[in-house]
Amino acid sequence: MATHFEVTERTRLRRRPARGAYDEASVFAILDAGLIAHVGYTEGGAPRVIATAYWREGRTLYWHGAAGSQALRAQAGGIPVCVTVSHLDGLVLGRSGFAHSVLYRSVMAFGNTREVESREEKRSAMDNFLERLYPGRTREIRPVRDAELDMIAVIALPIDEASAKIRGGGVNEKEEDLAAPGWAGIIPVETRLCAVYTDERVAGVAVAASVGAYAEGAALGAVLVRNARLNGA
Repeated sequence: MATHFEVTERTRLRRRPARGAYDEASVFAILDAGLIAHVGYTEGGAPRVIATAYWREGRTLYWHGAAGSQALRAQAGGIPVCVTVSHLDGLVLGRSGFAHSVLYRSVMAFGNTREVESREEKRSAMDNFLERLYPGRTREIRPVRDAELDMIAVIALPIDEASAKIRGGGVNEKEEDLAAPGWAGIIPVETRLCAVYTDERVAGVAVAASVGAYAEGAALGAVLVRNARLNGA
C-alpha cells in the first residue's frame, strides 16, 4: 500500500483538486527529478525566498551554503519554511486566450529546519549530495577535509506536510471554441544535456564513470531520478 502524506489545510488543493497528489511516490518523483528548490521563510518580520540546490534522503530535504550565509544562519535556528520545486513540461495553446496554459509538475513541502552540526553528519550529507548527482563520485575523488566542512552550513528539513500538483493532458477548451479559427496544441518542454567536456588541466584523463549517465541529449530529470533510485533515496 502506498504511503501518503496527511492532507492538511495547507496542502489540500481546493481549486482543481484532481490535479493534486499526496502519496510519497508522486511527491518524491517530482523532487528527485529536480535540482533547484525555492525556500520560503520569514526573517525579521519580512518574507524571504532563496533558490538553492537540494537533495533528498527519505522524507528529509537538505541544502547547503557558506557558513557565513545570512539566510542559512536564519534557517539554522529551527524555523518553519515552505519549499517548492517545479518543472515546466509544456506550453499549451488553445483557440482562445483563456484556453492557453502550461503543463507542469510541482511540490510544496512544509517543515521546521535544523542545522546539521556534527562533522560526521555533515560529511555524510555532503557525500550523499555528490552521490545523488554522480553515483560513485566519492570513490573517484579525495575525501572532503575538516577545514572545508567548517566553511559550509548544511540545513535539514524533515518534511511534515507535502503535496504535489500536476497539470498533464492536452488542451482544455469550451465546446464552442472547437470551431474557432487558429491552431491549438502542445509544445513539449524538456531540459536536455549537452556534450561533456574535460577540464584542460586534466587532459588525457578519461571521463569519470560517475557521469556516464549524463549522455549528450539525455533528459536531465530522467538522469536525476535514475540516480536517486540507485542511491535508495
